[in-house]
Amino acid sequence: MPQYIPSPHDWVREQVELYESSGGTKGTTLRDTGLPVVLVTHIGNRTGAIRKTPLMRVKDGNNYVLVGSQGGAPKDPVWVHNLRADPQIELRDETAVRSMRVREVEDEAERNRLWELAIAAYPPYAEYQERTTRRIPIFLAEPRD
Repeated sequence: MPQYIPSPHDWVREQVELYESSGGTKGTTLRDTGLPVVLVTHIGNRTGAIRKTPLMRVKDGNNYVLVGSQGGAPKDPVWVHNLRADPQIELRDETAVRSMRVREVEDEAERNRLWELAIAAYPPYAEYQERTTRRIPIFLAEPRD
């Protein structure tokens, strides 16, 4: 079983700990925004360790849209590289935990539709895209059957 390595960022590590220790009843919103987040458990592409990342909750039916915005930073967040290397994740949405598989969305029509859902859930995404020259990656997490 791979080892869990907590985030080096205090706020991420603390949110993950609160989310998990409460069984998904606390720590379910992004810091001061009150907007819902999900917890994505994935495998580090270089370490092989378990990593846990809170991301904005963007739903598309039974699926989840994962947006690699990193606040409009010039580089993709590390978790994006991890999902590209290993698309198997566990996603916690409050008290529900599901095994899912992600795929990076490349089809323009699908991407545009999901991007609109993402902006509706978290309007700053539009500003983040304006802030960076990279194309913010979008993944779709679908239940594993």
